[in-house]
Amino acid sequence: MYRLAVFFLSFSLAAFAQSPDQSSGSGKSKAAKSGGNSDALFVKNAAQGNMAEVNLGKLATQNGQSDDVKKFGQRMVDDHGKAEQDLEGVASKNNLDIPKDVSPEQKAEQQKLEKLNGAAFDRAYMAMMVKDHVKDVAEFKKEANRASANGDLKDFAKRTYPTLEDHLTNAKAVSGALASSGAKTSKKKSAAKPTAASAAGGQGLLMI
Repeated sequence: MYRLAVFFLSFSLAAFAQSPDQSSGSGKSKAAKSGGNSDALFVKNAAQGNMAEVNLGKLATQNGQSDDVKKFGQRMVDDHGKAEQDLEGVASKNNLDIPKDVSPEQKAEQQKLEKLNGAAFDRAYMAMMVKDHVKDVAEFKKEANRASANGDLKDFAKRTYPTLEDHLTNAKAVSGALASSGAKTSKKKSAAKPTAASAAGGQGLLMI
């Protein structure tokens, strides 16, 4: 009976001694999994962002009125197309999945823009580009500085980040120019409208 008690006591102590290591290992596993999920989410968002920018860029070259808007749209097609190819290579190397289509929200935004043409399209598209690239710059900067990020993804974020920042600067400039041009056009139209008195005088002259 005494030997049996000693055996159980020894077994309990051994199990207790192992439990901290097991707990620590579990913590490491959870941390690694969390880092992996963050990498996968970044790849998903970046890929869908690239696809959306290419699709909308093509639309801008067709529906846009301003030459600056058309040029910006073509730049989106070129730059985000290259970024997508780069990302696909990084994702493949690290066994990360690339989505095959944009998100439902991005698809809805594209459908709204497809209904617009000319100046209305220009204003809506460029406003969307400013908003999207503010978000993109923040996400890529975060990934580039995230300590637990995959090394290849960090490098991708670092080399892509400057281009996205330049896109944002370009988008703000074009959007601002459109707003300024629209204000000038509105003032000209207001100045050209005849007053009630001048209209009456005009009619009187015509009747003479």
